[in-house]
Amino acid sequence: MRKYYIDNLRSSIVLLVIFYHIIYIFNNVGVITNVVIQGIPQMDIFLYLIYPWFMVCLFLLAGISAKYALSNKSKKQFLKERTKKLLIPSIAGIIILGWISGYITNQYTDMFSGNGDIIPGPIKYLIYCISGIGPLWFAHELFLASIVLCLILKADKNNKIYNLCRKTTFPVILLIIFPFWGSSFLLNTPVIEVYRNGIYIFSFLLGYYIFSHEHITGLLKKYCFILLAVSVITGTIYTAFFWGENYASMKNLQHPLTNAYAYFMSLTVIGLGKKFMDRETSFTRYMRKRSFGFYILHYPILISITYLLDSNFHVPALAFYFILIILEAVFLPLFYEIVIRIPVLRTLLLGGI
Repeated sequence: MRKYYIDNLRSSIVLLVIFYHIIYIFNNVGVITNVVIQGIPQMDIFLYLIYPWFMVCLFLLAGISAKYALSNKSKKQFLKERTKKLLIPSIAGIIILGWISGYITNQYTDMFSGNGDIIPGPIKYLIYCISGIGPLWFAHELFLASIVLCLILKADKNNKIYNLCRKTTFPVILLIIFPFWGSSFLLNTPVIEVYRNGIYIFSFLLGYYIFSHEHITGLLKKYCFILLAVSVITGTIYTAFFWGENYASMKNLQHPLTNAYAYFMSLTVIGLGKKFMDRETSFTRYMRKRSFGFYILHYPILISITYLLDSNFHVPALAFYFILIILEAVFLPLFYEIVIRIPVLRTLLLGGI
């Protein structure tokens, strides 16, 4: 039986990612972005409230979905499918679309320190692509997490870990905050700090081993309003505590307050989703089929529109946010429908959806 609330939460978070990026490209707290345009500082509150938890929650949901996928697939079939749907689009997306973000970044910041004219075109193209990874990192991390899961499953042939996790109680769920926080210190890549391998792989495994159990997500549903109250309190304190600082810095992301908010908000979202979003509508069906494609394609469109508007029109700061929301809502579905109708692009960028 399909778990509609998982599909709906995944689609909702993808829409939240798009909204986040519209605010993020104008952030005023030093988070590196592709354009240099002054935004409205008060809008940054959305970034503080969204950033700590929304990708963690996506990995939790991905872990739950992996359990359902592996119930009727072998590990080999699962990894083959993950290669097609995650690895290939994440690499092809960098080559086919990544250069756009890199090129636009160079229009605001001289990436080549005045030596751009003497660098061969193919080399510049590759540099543009590498600097334009953007949100494709999620697919890289998710593919890596899938490999780690299959290695654990291969070692644990009798599913002892999964059966042990079946006994998880609500107090234990609350105590998991401590290893969750600890995972924020593990396997973080230098320079490109978005690859937080420890916490994302741990979240994925939590989804697979713990939150794929119906009775455990039933506990999140039962206590969702208590979890919501905790999340509101921790989120408010976290935002006030870090206001004005780089919310994406490792110092911020490894702070216990940040991790408490990220963990409890993720549980809150799953609990509320199971309580109120476990149904299907025409819109949820539309988004279920397109959410991954929207995630892959939205950022190059957003950056391109932003650059064109900034280069050719004097757009007031406040209007910029609303214009981008409207134009993204128009052009992203159109671009998706074009890509999905071109077999090669559909396979390379969307995993053959």
